[in-house]
Parts: sequence; structure tokens; C-alpha cells
Amino acid sequence: MSTGNGADSAPAPRHTTTTKTPAAQGPAKTSMFSSLRIRNYRLFAGGQVVSNTGTWMQRIAQDWLVLSLTGSSTAVGITTALQFLPLLLFGLYGGVIADRCSKRMLLLITQTMMGLTGLALAALTLSGHVQAGHIYALAFVLGLVTVVDNPARQTFVSEMVGPDQIRNAVALNSANFQTARITGPAVAGLLISAVGSGWAFLFNGLSFVAPLVALLLMRTGELTPSERAPRSKGQLREGLNYVRTHPELLWPIVLVGFIGTFGFNFPIWLTAFTDKVFEAGPGTYALLNSLMAVGSVAGALLSARRGHSRMRLMVGAALLFGVLEMAAALSPSYWIFAALMAPIGIVGLTFNVTANASVQMASDPVMRGRVMSLYVMVFMGGTPIGGPIMGWVTDTYGPRIGFVAGGLISAAIAVVVALVLGRLAGLKLAVDLRPGHPHVRFVPTAATAAATARSHEREREPVAEAA
Repeated sequence: MSTGNGADSAPAPRHTTTTKTPAAQGPAKTSMFSSLRIRNYRLFAGGQVVSNTGTWMQRIAQDWLVLSLTGSSTAVGITTALQFLPLLLFGLYGGVIADRCSKRMLLLITQTMMGLTGLALAALTLSGHVQAGHIYALAFVLGLVTVVDNPARQTFVSEMVGPDQIRNAVALNSANFQTARITGPAVAGLLISAVGSGWAFLFNGLSFVAPLVALLLMRTGELTPSERAPRSKGQLREGLNYVRTHPELLWPIVLVGFIGTFGFNFPIWLTAFTDKVFEAGPGTYALLNSLMAVGSVAGALLSARRGHSRMRLMVGAALLFGVLEMAAALSPSYWIFAALMAPIGIVGLTFNVTANASVQMASDPVMRGRVMSLYVMVFMGGTPIGGPIMGWVTDTYGPRIGFVAGGLISAAIAVVVALVLGRLAGLKLAVDLRPGHPHVRFVPTAATAAATARSHEREREPVAEAA
């Protein structure tokens, strides 16, 4: 990161290893796919692409099934909210567990339980007994498992690839997830139209066999596990205080929280636009998701090539994300709306990867599980708040107003966080309307400029004395 209060001020990472591995042999050259040189990560990525495809199939089938059963965008928002409510209530405890336990063992347990929830929903749907209440209950159970799975999976990445490849691996994880988002919705749309939602749920349940096999085949001696936090009182409070006293962690998490809560409600908006604005069916809904996924894959691969995570890139991507959402909401035709899905995907994924990697790299490894649980909690756990609100706005005032509201909030919080980070770094916003000059930029404040001048003067004094 590159700010006045960036990652350079974070505590130095502490890693406890027993085996010298490729992931721990010093800085490695970063290329777009450099993390895939590591065997354990290749296994992990291969398993994830299968389960991610199933996850996206279930998401599309679940959203459309709820809409079919209830006819309500609010109900879709409630389903999403219930899935992420446990993250809001218990997310920080998941981070404490991840810091205390073996991440690999935790993932073996959580991935098994996630597969079972998919199979249960498949059984209810294929038997013809599924009701909205069943979907709500299973969404909540899945959310409970996610409380532990997310911080364990996020922090396990660093154990597989080491600190030098974290950003690349995070970007490739996102590319993996978004690639599945292209194929998953397309297959789900065909299955829903041909044989119903139940088969998509069945595929998702069975898809978790792949990551389980990958975890079992890993060479544990090639992992670089971070120091485990000992059991003690006050660990939750310790994690919150750690984030509060580190601006390079606090403000990215604040930005992520607002955008995750109000800007990433695409199941609500895309189902509403498909059904009420374009008067189309599940195939169109799946196509819009796939178009966004194409952009997200591009954004993830571009992020994988970058060697650094900068605050200004994160804030700029957040601002552009909000602006593009508002443009899509006001687009006069289906084709313009569809064309904007890919740019929204690119910018949204760039923001997400940059924020995720920045927070991980700025965190002390012994605190990383708790920091990432807070990150995930505000990004995904805010959905129980934002989902019903955005669903109500969409139902009451129409899909366009709902989508505009999400984009407006995202753009506004990006501006606020940019101003705060600039102030912490001793910068102020300057507007210059003259031709040929940057119109909007940050410049040093008078106090910062004076301090810099004094520093330069002190550096010149020894030279003058020597002369």
C-alpha cells in the first residue's frame, strides 16, 4: 500500500515454519499465475473451481425459486439476508476460531457441512415439498457454517503460498470464483428451464467432494502455518482494538462495509430488472450474471498482475463502481444495461481484491484471522441490513431507484474515505479547472509542506557544515 498511514507502519509479520518450502524461500517474481507454481495451491484452486461452479448454480436457482414461490424482491433480499446474518452476529468469533485452530482441518469440516446443506435443499426441491421457509432455514444454516469457513479459507491462502504471493493468490481466487460465475449461471439457467431448480442444488451438494479431496491430498509439510493464537480471555476485544488503532486496516474495512451492505445487492436488482423492467425469464437473469462475471474475471486477472495494493486504487475503484451502478440503473435499454455489467464486474472485483490483499498484507499473522473475520463480517454480514432495505426500496419505488440508491451510497462513501485517508496522510483535495492541468488531485497541506521543508533543511545543514 502507498499512503501516509499504509502497510509500512504495520507490525512486521511473524511466521512459524518447520519446513523450508517454495512458498517461504524469499521473494518470488510475481506473474499473472505465479501462485499456481505451488502444488498445494494448485490442488486448492482445482477443488475450488468445481465447488464454486456448484455454488453459483445454487445461487441462481435459489434466487429464482424464491421469486417464483413468493413473487417478491423483498423475499429474495430476506433469503440473502438470512444467509449472511450469522456473519453479522458471530463473524468475529469465527476469526478467533481460525486463529486458534488448524485452518486445513477447519476447512475439511466446513466444506463437508456446506455440501450437506446443498443436498438437503436438493432433496426438498426434487421431492416437491420445498417452501420458502425451508429455503430461509437452510440459508441460515449455510451462513452459520460460513462464519468459520470464510476466515479459515481467507487465511489458509497465506499458509499455502507465503507472504510474497498473497496478493496474486487472492486475485486468482477471485478469478476462480468469477470464472465459475460464468459457467454456473449458464448451466443453472438451462437446468431451471428444462428440469427445475432441484438438479442445480444436487450438483452443488456433490461439488464439495472436489475441495475435500484437494485438502486431503495436500502435503502438509509444504504449508507455512502462521503462529496460532493461544486460548485466552479478551481475544475478540484485542482484535477490534488492533484494527481500531491501525488506520491502514480501519478505513478499508469501513469502505468495504458500506459497499458490501448497500452496493453488492445484485440478486435483488438483477432479478427485479429481469422480471419487471425487461419482462424476461431465468435465462436472461443468468446471462446478466454471466456478463458481470466476465468482467470480474478480467478484473481479477488484471489485479493478479499488479505487484502492489494501493489505497488510491482501492478508493478510485470504489468511486467508479458506484458511478457505473447509477449509469446502469438509468440506462434506457436492455442492451445498454447488459453492456454495463462487464465494466461493473471489472471495477467491483478490482476494488474487492485490492481491499482484501491490502488488509491481509497489513495484518500481523497472529491477528490475521480476527482481522479477516471482521473484513468478511462487514463485507458480507452487512447484507442482512442492506438486503431487506434495498429490497424494500426496489419493491416500493422500482428497480431503477433501488439500483441508483446502491450506487449513490457506494460513490459517496468512497469520497468520504478518500478525504479521511488524505487528511491522515497530510494531504488535501485540490480542484484546478485550468486546461492541461489535473482537475482533481490531492496535494500536501500547509503543515505537511512546512514539515517537509524543515526536514529538507535539516538534511542540508550537515552538508553545509562539512563544506
